[in-house]
Amino acid sequence: MRPFLRTVLSTVAGLITALLLLIAVEGFSAVVHPVPEGFGSTPEEMCQHVANYPPWVLAVVVPMWGGIAFLSVWLTAKIGNLISAGIVGTLFMAAVIANIMMLPYPSWFSIACPLVTSIAVVMAVRLNYRRSPTGQAVGNTGSDVRSEFE
Repeated sequence: MRPFLRTVLSTVAGLITALLLLIAVEGFSAVVHPVPEGFGSTPEEMCQHVANYPPWVLAVVVPMWGGIAFLSVWLTAKIGNLISAGIVGTLFMAAVIANIMMLPYPSWFSIACPLVTSIAVVMAVRLNYRRSPTGQAVGNTGSDVRSEFE
């Protein structure tokens, strides 16, 4: 498979994986903390709903989001290369930060979630790209993709 196509397809696979797992986590959240009767899905109602989350639900969601970050970036790196893993990891982190900025989560959650997901992204990449004893990167680092653009 051509390197550029492999990069694109692995990025899409990683994003689809992240999306499906996020839907599952949101489904869990909806079961343990359902929206109230007459919920109109306005931004104000959503903020109120998030502000009322029980702390234990948020504590369970933090490692779940970390798991999503790890699995989606690991899969992307396994199929593709460092560039595609970086794209998926960056987009996931941007989504986490945007979510935290838009909704009134507690301070501890606003710190823990980006921290855990960042660590998960780095671990997923490092698991796929290790250094040899000579200091060379082992794994598909994306150098083959650069030649596609030249």
